Amino acid sequence: MHKRILVAYDGSLLSRKAIETAKYQAAQESDSEVHIVTVMDAAGPITNINVSRSISNDLIEKCRPQMKKIEEEFEREDISVVTEIMLAEQNVRPGSLICKYAKINEIDLIIMGSRGLSNIRKLFLGSVSNYVVQKAECPVLIIK
Repeated sequence: MHKRILVAYDGSLLSRKAIETAKYQAAQESDSEVHIVTVMDAAGPITNINVSRSISNDLIEKCRPQMKKIEEEFEREDISVVTEIMLAEQNVRPGSLICKYAKINEIDLIIMGSRGLSNIRKLFLGSVSNYVVQKAECPVLIIK
């Protein structure tokens, strides 16, 4: 089974289903650890670095309560959990940050939704999930 599981979470229904799947997978192995990772995309051009940092910090702070709720949910089920909120800087793909995090933290399985909150529709997979499937060095479970 998988001891270190990463869930790419963006608040979408499919990423919520990915969390439920991670709970199930983690319950199969007593010493599993689940990493819930959210990547915030820094939108817009960066003209003033101080304004950009302020907006980025605001985005991260708005996400913290939701991540705390997820943490508490896992703790109630006695599943070890780590939460991480990352900011994708300009010209950095969120998928590349997910893959890098997975490699650094020796993740055994990545679980994510087939598409996230983006309004742009792809033929089969969203751009982030497609990137992770192509570039990750561990198995990826896509939730439809």
